[in-house]
Amino acid sequence: MLTRRSFVQAAGAGAAALVSGRGREHGVWSLFEPSLEAIEPGTICLASNENPIGPTAAVLEAVTAALGANAARAGRYDYDGSAAALLEAIAAKQGVKTENVALGCGSTQILRSCTHLFAAADRPLVVTQPSYEECAGYAQMMKVPVRSVPLDGTFTFDLDRLAAAARGAGMVFYCNPNNPTATYVGARATRAFLAQVARDSPETYVVIDEAYFDYVTDPDHATHIPIAIDNPRVVVSRTFSKAYGMAGLRLGYAIGHPDTIKRLTEWDAATGSTTLNILALRAGLAAIRQDASAIAAERARNAAVRDFTVRWFASRGLQPAASQANFVFVDIGRPAKGFREACRAKGIMVARDFAPFEKTHCRISFGTMDEMKKAVGVFDGVLARRATV
Repeated sequence: MLTRRSFVQAAGAGAAALVSGRGREHGVWSLFEPSLEAIEPGTICLASNENPIGPTAAVLEAVTAALGANAARAGRYDYDGSAAALLEAIAAKQGVKTENVALGCGSTQILRSCTHLFAAADRPLVVTQPSYEECAGYAQMMKVPVRSVPLDGTFTFDLDRLAAAARGAGMVFYCNPNNPTATYVGARATRAFLAQVARDSPETYVVIDEAYFDYVTDPDHATHIPIAIDNPRVVVSRTFSKAYGMAGLRLGYAIGHPDTIKRLTEWDAATGSTTLNILALRAGLAAIRQDASAIAAERARNAAVRDFTVRWFASRGLQPAASQANFVFVDIGRPAKGFREACRAKGIMVARDFAPFEKTHCRISFGTMDEMKKAVGVFDGVLARRATV
């Protein structure tokens, strides 16, 4: 049986780093925090919403095979039709046709392409504040106006204000569960929101980021893929970076109406963005084909860690937002920067600042249960100290 340890030994340090659960987010923000390579041995990284146990054995075996018999050809682009096979596997998994699916280098590529295609100088981007910054950052680079809509008092989307902001907009970015708050809007309310946008602003696109879909345990939970395949103004983005544990491999996909997916794929082809990592393609194929019990087990593991962590903070009188993801947003009652630095000195890394709550809140990703038990011991000591500005 292939284990993560034997894979590391067989594939070497470079390949091991590639397929680790560590991904893009921490690296992007290394200008503000130490880089991934600078993490000292023994440091617990709770900064990037990654899967702390990484890919399953089936995924590692697929990558090992790609590095083995065909290693000499690994320098080629998709030399064996893996992309087409993955498109077919995703379509079968989601009950759609291959013409409804587009692959991306992580969901990042999907989000950037959507922003470029659907938003413009006279068609603003609408985002919640705070939310995952990819679309807003890319829009600002394009000099596209960004309409930011504050969250409500529970750190959840204010759907009435969001729908009002969507009027005349080019695109709404709807990250659900939301990053960094981990809060979730139920399927019924989301469907009502999509219907309202379609009525009030029929030219506006809504991109629903379901990056954390597999971690949701709320009973009012459903994907919006069925709406996306019928409505050319709705796109659903997914990633293998979270529950599948493949953040370092960078693989995602979009599902939507055939006309919309065609626009995405044509844009990516025109910009040279269609070529994907052959190891990621093989890993994705193994991941999407594995038994559903693998994701169910990961969801259960994360839910247990989430319950433990949320209870710990609540028992200290520190109220977390209602998490439906693999991280939590907590009111620590002090600036995140000082908390982050004090935790780092004790071997625990937590997330960067998220405006406008950098003076009060911190996002903490979930590690393994053992890691979180160690982490809360550090949090206890740090939070007992007097807050500093």
